[in-house]
Formats: sequence, C-alpha cells, structure tokens
Amino acid sequence: MEQTKKLGFGLMRLPKKGFGIDVEQTKKMVDLFMEAGFTYFDTAHVYPGSEDAIRKALVERYPRDSYTLATKLYAPVAISESMAKKQFRTSLDRTGAGYIDYYLLHSIMESNYEKYDRFNLWDYAKQLKEEGLVRHYGFSFHGGPELLDELLKKHPDVEFVQLQINYADWNDSNIRSRENYEVARKHGKKIVVMEPVKGGNLANPPKQISQLFKEYDPEASCASWAIRFVASLDGILAVLSGMSNIDQMKDNLSYMKQFKPLSDEEMMIIRKAQEILGRSNSIPCTACEYCVKGCPMQIQIPKIFAAMNKRLSNGLINEAKADYLKATQNSSPKDCIECGQCEGACPQYIKIISELKTCEKSLNGKGE
Repeated sequence: MEQTKKLGFGLMRLPKKGFGIDVEQTKKMVDLFMEAGFTYFDTAHVYPGSEDAIRKALVERYPRDSYTLATKLYAPVAISESMAKKQFRTSLDRTGAGYIDYYLLHSIMESNYEKYDRFNLWDYAKQLKEEGLVRHYGFSFHGGPELLDELLKKHPDVEFVQLQINYADWNDSNIRSRENYEVARKHGKKIVVMEPVKGGNLANPPKQISQLFKEYDPEASCASWAIRFVASLDGILAVLSGMSNIDQMKDNLSYMKQFKPLSDEEMMIIRKAQEILGRSNSIPCTACEYCVKGCPMQIQIPKIFAAMNKRLSNGLINEAKADYLKATQNSSPKDCIECGQCEGACPQYIKIISELKTCEKSLNGKGE
C-alpha cells in the first residue's frame, strides 16, 4: 500500500451555498491541497452531494493518477443485498473516477455488523478488488475492540481500518479509541483516522484547554494540536480533516506540509488537556447526523447539542439559548417519541433521549 502525506481531505463537511455544496470554494480548497503535495480524498455514498462535488472539483480537473479517492458502502440504509451492492456503481457514476483507490464498508459497529455478513459485502469488496475497480479495501469502525479483533481475525485480508481517534476519546470508556488503535496495530493494519478534531469540538475546546495551548504556542491553532496528536502515532495512513472553508484548509496545510510529531513536552500538554476534558460535562456529539437521518420527527439533534455545549463548555448562556431556538423551529425535544432509533445509530453512544430532555429544560427558557 502506497504511503501518502498524512493529511487527508474529509469531504463530509464541505462548504455550503444555499441548500447545496459550494463547488467553486471546494475547487479552491482542492487546488491548495494538491499544490501542497497531499493526495488523499475521503467521501461516502451517504454524504449528501459530496461524491458529485468531488467529481467537479477534483476528478474532472486533475489526472487520475495524481490523487487517491476513498468512498464507502453503508449497509444500514439498504433494504436488500442488491440495493447495498448498487451503492458502489452509484458512487462510481457520481465520482466519475473510473476506479476507487480505497473502498470501505462504512461505520461498522455492534448494532449493524451482521447486516454486512448477511448481504455478503465482505466478499463483494474483495470481488471489486479482483476486478480492478477497487485498489484497496477496508472498513470504518465505531464499535468496541472485542468486535474489531473478531472482524480482523475473520477477514485478515482487510488492508486498512478507519478509526475514530483523537486526544479526547483516547481513553474514553465508550469510544475506546486507544484500545481500538492497539487492536488494529496488533493485526498489522494501517489506520485512517476520522474525527481527529471530534466534529470540530477540539478546534474550539473549553477555555481552559484553549488557554493551555495558547500559553505554550500563541501561533498554533487548537485544531493543530488535535491533528498533530493523531498524526504522531505509528501506522497512520491518513488523518482526515473535514474542512469546511479555505481558512481551515490553509491552517491545516501550514503545519502538516512539513509535519513534525509532537515533542515530549507537547505530549505533556495534551495529557493536561485530557485531564481537563475528563472533568467536562459537554455532550460528545460530532454532528455526523446519522441520528437525524432516521428520526421520524426530524429533530435536529446535533444542532441542539451544539447549542447546549456552548453553555456547558464556555458558559455562553445567551448564545446557547439563541442557537437552541433556531435549532427547534420545526421540531423540538418535546416532539421526541422515544423510539430509540437515534441511539442505535449514534457512533458516540450518546444517551440521546435523556440528553434532549436536559437540553429542553436548560435552554428553552421556560423549564418544564
């Protein structure tokens, strides 16, 4: 497997224009990324508009051998094996890439892994590789280390694993980030890192952490600490950053173009940040929106949690209440029927139903 520069362009949170993706701004971001010598792009069948946008911004503008493209097959949204397998052809049509460099079975966890077996998708991924339509195949994972170990034993020909790793989740008892990393390395697998900035949360961490970083290096962004932490680990193929604007792209390129692993002194500062986060009561939502996709009431759960975190992390009570009102214009936590779909889909294992009730009590300005 070829080695790439470690920064990857995650295409889940591309810049918006109206109701769609801002393709022109995405083109500028792609150009900056490619000019700096980076080549890894990551999209998915279920990222709205993303595969079409990267065709226009990248595939139609650069030679095919100058970049590597990853996309994914998400079984939970398919009602049959044929529909699941059709996702690959759709992705190939949308991207226009001809072939996919890194193909992943998407977001596997305890609640859905059996569906990938039932639909014979592991064999399908291997078949696509044999046909030359896929160069490398792997899977993205949101479960526990026991399941990860089981899957890697059962499918030893998997070439890489995509894991959620960041300094906030490294020792988290729900995400079990460090344990998953160690299992993947035990099996000799390369790792693509997702959520290194935890859905943007670590780009704007609690004030105490932000001050800690700025005191050491006033010029370094908070996001740079998070990305350099994971890029410093052994066995990393790419660190995906879901960049949403040109400024974020420029910031990431500024320290990743000539990447330097964290020093021992910097690692001590990260440990202090981890201790502070261990005392934080913020909601660990990364705004992936898997909870919203299946919500029968279409409650904007990530936006509600983002509003609540303004209060919990930074004490911004008025801003939090204003954001909560915007997020609940069409549906609110009071509309929740407690079906539990959201909790089954959440890769962060958040107790969403009870957290929504807490948000309603805290931010609606009326109490119960």
